[in-house]
Amino acid sequence: MSPKQKDNSANGALAAEQTDTERTLLVEGAVASDEDRARLIAQKHDAEKEVKRILVVDDEPDIVTVIGKSLRDNGYEVIAANDGQEALEKAKAEKPDLILLDLMLPIMDGYKVCGLLKNDTRYSKIPVILFTAKAQEKDIKLGEEVGADAYITKPFEPEVLFSKIKELIKK
Repeated sequence: MSPKQKDNSANGALAAEQTDTERTLLVEGAVASDEDRARLIAQKHDAEKEVKRILVVDDEPDIVTVIGKSLRDNGYEVIAANDGQEALEKAKAEKPDLILLDLMLPIMDGYKVCGLLKNDTRYSKIPVILFTAKAQEKDIKLGEEVGADAYITKPFEPEVLFSKIKELIKK
């Protein structure tokens, strides 16, 4: 047994308190410096804390403000757009983790935005929740046809919206 291995085995109590990353280093035979350990722990922590980004698209500033604040309060980063063209441009430039998309928008409606994104392999995996006051069956069906991942009508229950966001971001 090498001196390093003896030191490691003598510190059994310390090893029990070490993080998975540190244990991995010891099992692989590497002896990490305090600086290496700190760097690895910080990297692991950063990976676990990755903030999910949501593009909120609505032409009503109050809705963007209220939903944006609620999303930020729940740990999400918010990107906002106020019309369909801006939504399409921001979705392509920012590649958010999810898009919350109103249907009745100036310049380009939400159906068109959703369809263009879902038909482009570069953006088709971004989940889209259509978030609208349009509640008729034909509207919901059209949402499905353009590839929306979910359809939530306004007024809405915040728990329903956040549950769907969490479900779609995990996929």
